[in-house]
Amino acid sequence: QVQLQESGGGLVQAGGSLRLSCAASGTIFSLNAMGWYRQAPGKQRELVAAITSGGNINYADSVKGRFTISRDNAKNTVYLQMNSLKPEDTAVYYCNADIRAQALGAIIRRTYWGQGTQVTVSS
Repeated sequence: QVQLQESGGGLVQAGGSLRLSCAASGTIFSLNAMGWYRQAPGKQRELVAAITSGGNINYADSVKGRFTISRDNAKNTVYLQMNSLKPEDTAVYYCNADIRAQALGAIIRRTYWGQGTQVTVSS
């Protein structure tokens, strides 16, 4: 069974940095696009950053120049380096991955989500 395990959230002061990690585990045949989403209280979940298996990257305008997404394909892991954090970055951050893996006796391609990690930025 495929799982996405996130780590690295926490409480930081404005202007500080955090690094999120998300590792995929299971019987994985291919790990395609991976990304980070976030959801603040009372708001819809939004894309923060995404990276394809070929290294193409997309950022939300609100984080450009401050956040950096990267991946280590050998470790099935995606990272989000967050610098110059602002109070408005406070949210639960979710890892997302498009994975082709063995599930229930078949090989299935689908999108998986992590459980979420809280990031709180104090002013």
